[in-house]
Amino acid sequence: MPSYPSTLGALKRSSYGAPAMQRRSVKDELRQNLLNRICAGGPLFEGVLGYEDTVMPQIINAVLSKHNFILLGLRGQAKSRILRSLTTLLDDAIPIVEGSEVNDNPFAPVSKFARQLLQEAGDDTPIAWLDRDSRYVEKLATPDVTIADLIGDLDPIKAARGGHILADELTMHYGMLPRANRGIFALNELPDLAGKVQVGLFNIMQEGDVQIKGYPVRLPLDVLLCFTANPEDYTARGKIITPLKDRIGSEVQTHYPETVDIGVSITRQEAWTGRADRQIRIPDFIEELVERVAFEARTDKRIDRRSGVSQRMPITVTENIVSNAERRTLRTGETEVVPRVADVYAAMPSITGKIELEYEGELVGGQAIARELIRRAADATLRERAGVVNADEVVMWFDVGGALEVTDDASAEALVKGFATVPTLLDIVRDLGLAPRNDVAFTAAACELVLEALVARKKISRTDAGRYGRAVQEQRRRPNQDLFGGGMSA
Repeated sequence: MPSYPSTLGALKRSSYGAPAMQRRSVKDELRQNLLNRICAGGPLFEGVLGYEDTVMPQIINAVLSKHNFILLGLRGQAKSRILRSLTTLLDDAIPIVEGSEVNDNPFAPVSKFARQLLQEAGDDTPIAWLDRDSRYVEKLATPDVTIADLIGDLDPIKAARGGHILADELTMHYGMLPRANRGIFALNELPDLAGKVQVGLFNIMQEGDVQIKGYPVRLPLDVLLCFTANPEDYTARGKIITPLKDRIGSEVQTHYPETVDIGVSITRQEAWTGRADRQIRIPDFIEELVERVAFEARTDKRIDRRSGVSQRMPITVTENIVSNAERRTLRTGETEVVPRVADVYAAMPSITGKIELEYEGELVGGQAIARELIRRAADATLRERAGVVNADEVVMWFDVGGALEVTDDASAEALVKGFATVPTLLDIVRDLGLAPRNDVAFTAAACELVLEALVARKKISRTDAGRYGRAVQEQRRRPNQDLFGGGMSA
């Protein structure tokens, strides 16, 4: 940390002694730093993708308007990340009265402790410096949170030891909100907060102060209040009381990635795939397939849309498919880790654990729905990349009794040898450009993708053990409904 003034006198002689700086509020600070960043043309919030044209302009407007705001959206929509990224708009450090529990501004103290110290020491008052990360306070709202937790309480023991009356501010035990003075206070899942506790936020949001247990303890705090909420919570666990909503300056609605490409970019950024001891290569069509699983789930009527399908799903699925492929390389002796469709099936616990089923979905079962989502995602991935594919000879080979077992512990070389026995399968993969000609691992993954798309279109079947075979005849669809061309459908 650079050298900063350590006394009030030295602080007055520095740039912080300018009249405009002495009483600058945290909202003014955020606004000015945001304007500077906009003028500089740099990224406003690092690591937040897909919101550039929707959510971010609204947040920027809220900060420029000096509003307290709420982020309203389903789970896994980066609400908490956005709030934490606001700290990048704060100054590197600000001066406070040393020893103050509420981060008192030396030029505008709010606590009795700071006022007394400034009166006694004058320009010799010691100054401490608070970095930006320490100015962010986050609290998860739960039904058991009390006014004392957020605002504070009067401590009879402090009163007895100090010889103070209870109404004296020096007897106060500060809650999280006063300790966030001159910073950002974020309250997650606001509807979970009891209504009577939400009432306790009225004063700080409108009048800019807090009051403790009816005693005239007044703290004119300087704080930016941010909230998050899930729309489902309004009916499931609680609601935001109307007077509090009225005091929130801006309501910003978040959303899931609008395109598969954006979702893939988020997953690449967040998923832990860098295993130091092995080379990891994830085919781009596998990345797309994983992302499409989430997209398919969000539109499936058997899955509760009010709960949403978190963006954490493709992230954890990606981590699991890499781990399963890593485990396979240890058994087969392969030198690189290349995930394929069988690894996506192995990652089903990351899918079933992140979807809430409707009644119709409960009847089918989470496992069955997850398998269907994977197949639909494979179908959509190949459709996007290839359009109509002539796979007549592949289907005919299975129709006449051909079978192929693809397990998640088979080596890529062994799989490609097996796929070579299926007429035209390798040619399809090469013609579509799904894998380089001499890349065995990518070829194995691409062949699996084609077979999964055939399963999705009811051309062939797949058992839970990974055995591909002839499809059940009555399940087949008409040719004009198929991704794969030709007349092999019944």
